[in-house]
Amino acid sequence: MNRYIFWSDYQNGAHPAVLSRMGKLNQTPLAGYGEDEISAAAREKLREACHCPDGEVFFLTGGTQTNAVVLDALLAPYQGVVAADSGHISVHEAGAIEYGRHKVLTVPHKDGKVTAQAVEQLCSAYWEDGNRAHMVMPGALYISQPTELGTLYTKEELTALRRVCDRYDMRLYLDGARLAYALACGLNDVYLSDLSRLCHVFYVGGTKCGALLGEAVVIPEPGLMPHFFTMVKQHGALLAKGSLLGIQFDALFTNGLYTRIGFPAIVLANQIRYCLKENGFHQPIISPTNQIFVTLSHSQQERLSETVGFGFWEKVDEDHDIIRLVTSWSTTPEMVDGLCMALETL
Repeated sequence: MNRYIFWSDYQNGAHPAVLSRMGKLNQTPLAGYGEDEISAAAREKLREACHCPDGEVFFLTGGTQTNAVVLDALLAPYQGVVAADSGHISVHEAGAIEYGRHKVLTVPHKDGKVTAQAVEQLCSAYWEDGNRAHMVMPGALYISQPTELGTLYTKEELTALRRVCDRYDMRLYLDGARLAYALACGLNDVYLSDLSRLCHVFYVGGTKCGALLGEAVVIPEPGLMPHFFTMVKQHGALLAKGSLLGIQFDALFTNGLYTRIGFPAIVLANQIRYCLKENGFHQPIISPTNQIFVTLSHSQQERLSETVGFGFWEKVDEDHDIIRLVTSWSTTPEMVDGLCMALETL
């Protein structure tokens, strides 16, 4: 049986502060659909933290759901969304965006990121094509921070992407499912205020960052997506007990908890990366955040699985795979010590 579990950053329940807040309010009657006073307070705290006093904030339950609803609201029926070929909407959302009638227009990634040059080339090719009336128009750019590979966009890169979006009248949308771990990383130079300034829409992840479930969509420019609340309902994404989400984000954005919650995960992930390096393991993807990637043989994976829970990432050859280890706010030093001891014996 696995004793040290590193499957994901949503394998545990909620941060104690979140769970405590939920428990205290459990018997308090609250209005439905997020129209309660706790959710209103949470939205105000998010606006303050993101430096967008007039922005709109909406709470949804999960990342794929959020991506599908936001992109459907952002895009016209004839438009698609540009994304890295390694991006979450391109790979691990089971075609949710296409199911919503919008094509994902992929460009090659560089360390998990799209470059301004690649987006420029795709957009210019569309607008210079005499047959573009028969093609899908790029209407938005999807990125995530951190990326699917755990890497980070710099402020300079994000600024360059926004320039391209402005040039082609596209919307820049950032998936922040693991945003707390980006904010906690020492190499990060992009903060909530930067996202409000450079992104048309972004979401602050809760599910992977200390909440039981929930994501907070932030629209810095009010009115950018008219009737978004109605579209959330239309997609079956409006939670009747919406206060369940508001309470959690109210706790996460009290006393700066959200901006602190990722620090232990980064420290412990760095410890794991150091252990792998010291013991000669190949790390095919170097992430500075809370995801760790390592190449192991099938026999090594079998031995490791006796005590450690990990995730498959991709096949390398007939005898080797890349596996992924993920730390989170709930990871303990004891778990990492156990993992490192197991790795040292492979």
